[in-house]
Amino acid sequence: MTKQHISDNFNKTFGGVKYFEQQKRIALRNCGLIDPENIYDYIYNAQGYSALASALTDKTPVGIIEYVKKSGLRGRGGAGFPTGLKWEFTAKEKNPEKYVVCNADEGDPGAFMDRSIVEGDPHSLIEGMIIGGYAIGSSKGIIYIRVEYPLAVERLEKAFVEARREGFLGKNILGSDFSFDIEIRLGAGAFVCGEETALINSIEGKRGMPRPRPPFPAASGVFGKPTLVNNVETWANIPALILEGPQWFSSIGTEQSKGTKVFALAGKIQNTGLVEVPMGTTLRQIVYDIGDGIPNGKKFKSVQTGGPSGGCLTEKFLDTSIDYESLAAAGSIMGSGGMIIMDEDSCMVNIAKYFIEFTKSEACGKCVPCREGTTRMYEILTRITDGEGVEGDIEKLEKIGEMIKKASLCGLGQSAPNPVLSTIKNFREEYEEHIKLKKCRALVCEKLINYTVIDEKCIGCGVCKRACPVDAIEGKLKEKHKVIQEKCIKCAKCFKSCKFAAIKKDSGIQK
Repeated sequence: MTKQHISDNFNKTFGGVKYFEQQKRIALRNCGLIDPENIYDYIYNAQGYSALASALTDKTPVGIIEYVKKSGLRGRGGAGFPTGLKWEFTAKEKNPEKYVVCNADEGDPGAFMDRSIVEGDPHSLIEGMIIGGYAIGSSKGIIYIRVEYPLAVERLEKAFVEARREGFLGKNILGSDFSFDIEIRLGAGAFVCGEETALINSIEGKRGMPRPRPPFPAASGVFGKPTLVNNVETWANIPALILEGPQWFSSIGTEQSKGTKVFALAGKIQNTGLVEVPMGTTLRQIVYDIGDGIPNGKKFKSVQTGGPSGGCLTEKFLDTSIDYESLAAAGSIMGSGGMIIMDEDSCMVNIAKYFIEFTKSEACGKCVPCREGTTRMYEILTRITDGEGVEGDIEKLEKIGEMIKKASLCGLGQSAPNPVLSTIKNFREEYEEHIKLKKCRALVCEKLINYTVIDEKCIGCGVCKRACPVDAIEGKLKEKHKVIQEKCIKCAKCFKSCKFAAIKKDSGIQK
């Protein structure tokens, strides 16, 4: 698989399609181009297992680790730790029994990066793990994948059978002295098990809860043995990196963030789907060049990177480079690759409440700052969106959020307040409108919406009046009706029942 071969394969199939013009595919290089259930297609059309053969015959374990270190590849699971260093730390452990683990527990709402790789190119994941096992001196691999991915599991199991049959997996791989095999462990869909120590607990049959570190998994992981944990996207980069060399990989991206990154582009955007771009690509390029902008002529409002633990960035950040350092400086994170676009009809307070509700419900409950802190933040946000916010609520949210970031045990807890803190920073006026004016300019928070009758459309049919449970609408039959705001409980039944669009929502705020 040479650099030119990757480009030829991809361009031959997708050349001329605007959506792909600014993309560069490494992790997704074979997805859609080969039959994922046919190992021979992977071997003959994607030079499958050539990197493994090269690793076993031409390179030493130390040499492979140096390759990965020089490439600048960083973990694609979210933290961005240098992959080569993680491999080196695990390799230096003296224990003869070590584990290689693939984290395929993809729990971000709307994320399907890892799932697509496993379903579309399972052998690249397997090949990457075998190379990793050879590099650190391990004979045991585990893929931890959520049970909600049945097709991915099915294709992995078929790929195992094929790889063992052809001598790529199992005893004495390719006639060498190296043996390595992989098994699957199914997760129950707990978001916290995306954190590597919680994942390790789950593999061991324990409740998925993070462990204090140190010791780090490289020293004491699965069953107390040295363990190397990388996510699917990281492993999928390894075969191409080994064949092409570290200079090729490091020539892509920025000074500190090398290679490409896969994102799941979703939300208020014309083109949704998977996007793989070189590090250093700007948010504007993804939103407008690849995503083709906001539908229905609406105005861009915010982009959230990093999934439910990420931050919401405004239009002024659209020219931000997509790399670990730049996103962190802007107040967000890379995360595993979720990217959600919001338009002018999005309420940022409600968005913050949605994500804090998710992290609250997915918290493992082990540490008090995360367990209690996210619950208190959710209660305050609910109060604000219900029109019951009071002066000081914003400051309480900021104080609790900073406490959670500083005191939570794991990275998931430490990043849980990000959506709230970033929306307060960038959209503070919306919080103030909710609290002081009891208004929602985006017309999303139902209890903060005024319902009024449009005189020229009302025919006096009385349907809305009959639907209202509190007699907040007055008017005689065949005469114009009126909503009594003092009585209205914001249930929206009048709005939903009117067949003539004579009831309108009104925030009362001049946009």
